[in-house]
Amino acid sequence: MSGTLENTVKDICRSHSNDRTRMMDIVREVQARFKCVSSEAMDVIAAAVGTHRVEVESVVSFYTYLSEKPKGKVVIRLCNDIIDKMHGVERVAQAFSDALGIKFGETTPDGTISLEYTPCIGLCDQAPAALINDVPVTDLHRSIARQIVADLKKHMDPKRLVHRLGDGNNAHELVQSMVVNNIRTEGPMVLSPVNRGEAIKQALAISPVEVIRAVKTARLRGRGGAGFPTGMKWEFTRAATGEEKYVICNADEGEPGTFKDRVILTERPDRVFAGMTIAGYAIGAKTGIVYLRGEYAYLRPYLEHVLERRRNDGLLGQNVGGKEGFNFDIVIQMGAGAYICGEETALISSCEGLRGDPKNRPPFPAQKGYLDCPTVVNNVETLCCVTKILERGPGAFNEYGSQGSAGTKLLSISGDCKLPGVYELPFGIKLSEVLKQAGAEDAIAVQVGGASGAMVAPNEFERTICFDDLATGGAIMVFGPERNVLEVADYFLDFFIEESCGYCTPCRVGNVLLKERLDRILAGHGEPADLDYLQDLGETIKTTSRCGLGQTSPNPVLTTLKNFRSAYEALVKERDDGLQPSFDLSEAVGDAEQIAGHKSVHAD
Repeated sequence: MSGTLENTVKDICRSHSNDRTRMMDIVREVQARFKCVSSEAMDVIAAAVGTHRVEVESVVSFYTYLSEKPKGKVVIRLCNDIIDKMHGVERVAQAFSDALGIKFGETTPDGTISLEYTPCIGLCDQAPAALINDVPVTDLHRSIARQIVADLKKHMDPKRLVHRLGDGNNAHELVQSMVVNNIRTEGPMVLSPVNRGEAIKQALAISPVEVIRAVKTARLRGRGGAGFPTGMKWEFTRAATGEEKYVICNADEGEPGTFKDRVILTERPDRVFAGMTIAGYAIGAKTGIVYLRGEYAYLRPYLEHVLERRRNDGLLGQNVGGKEGFNFDIVIQMGAGAYICGEETALISSCEGLRGDPKNRPPFPAQKGYLDCPTVVNNVETLCCVTKILERGPGAFNEYGSQGSAGTKLLSISGDCKLPGVYELPFGIKLSEVLKQAGAEDAIAVQVGGASGAMVAPNEFERTICFDDLATGGAIMVFGPERNVLEVADYFLDFFIEESCGYCTPCRVGNVLLKERLDRILAGHGEPADLDYLQDLGETIKTTSRCGLGQTSPNPVLTTLKNFRSAYEALVKERDDGLQPSFDLSEAVGDAEQIAGHKSVHAD
């Protein structure tokens, strides 16, 4: 083992207090320093933090941005989600591959540049896009890809690829990003102008119980998609036994097609941090944790700056807002590329320095969450709503929305539309009106709620965006006349297969079986009975899977079976002999024929 490696890794561990629960920070730093977390490094880490080596390796092997084998000094991660595919990412991919002389998943022979695919990086409104190390690069096409490679070969500095700056805080000296916000509609709540400190002042003027009552009176429900009442969650956590309690902000928006939190974190971070502080006061917590997805690492310096400014202004730290005895501060925990960590118990596992495996429930996080302490987990948008409720009062919040869904909702709209971007609209708005505002009048299908949501047909465009009808965490993906909805469903299944943690059989195996049968239908080898098979298998996976990923992963198939059944029926057929060919024999023996130097007798 290299002495330099051993000493450096030990120093990294010491800088994190040799704390096993800081494993994510440790391995991320080792990865950044050595371009991998080697077997030797894992041994050093395990000894330093007092854990088994297998626990270190389980973390390294779980997260996309960590690797046991060395990656290049620069890693190009090209997003290949469905929206990027619709905007020509294959041509961009070929340009990168040709210019570098390598395939995806490979590193150049000199070890300098690695080329990889990655799922949604929160930039569907400006696709195709890529992350080059931590630098987002948007609106790609072939010539830009070739120029990027040429520039990197000269200076190997991804930051120098940014030749234009985006709007708002994207141009801040601590961000310096070409990302644009694409805010199409600024509503009265989340994206309204910030009144720093006012909400905290209002909260501290009343008791914690009264704060929770205000949130309940506002009828605020979690904006992550499930819609659990926020005040009730806080009430459970406050009542739970435990001296230490925690507030966690879920800023891991990995759902394909979602990018609203990116905009909030860029333009309204004060509102998020104020919401966390109010939650801390309400439940009796001293510490808040922002779990920031690895894809948004470029925002971290700016967010740390905002936190420090709040400390200096007395809005974080000791005696917050002049309230004697109320001490609350916020730290940022980086993720490392894992969709499953958007599920709150998997996110908690990651914060604890473990694989992002979901935990069994009960107990729920409100009783036993982070480090087995009562924990509130709210997403970015929910916390913004909390701030506005305390600032303006529950009545003002209830002026917007529908009977079962109070307030406004941020929607991330992308795909086949003229105006992709972020829209803050009142709950209860019809999907048809949303499409009209986004310039998507010719849509043949709309995926509401991201990959785990529902594929909606035109005859249902008069349905409303709310928890009691079309519930969504925020993603709206529009598909025009030239798109094949079954191919979209097939892509989503691919995504879920890749992102499954693998813990339970229904999700790990069931999604593979769903995709195999859908592929058979798309290839023209399906029969009518396959539709019943897909329905039964999908419902079984939903019912028996352990966590939210498996419980929603069959939705692409189940909702297209329901709303686009004719697309399936057009591809399946009965055969006179009662048999369906499951594969092409001639194609299957093609390689063997080349080796043997003659045609197969059986295939002929």
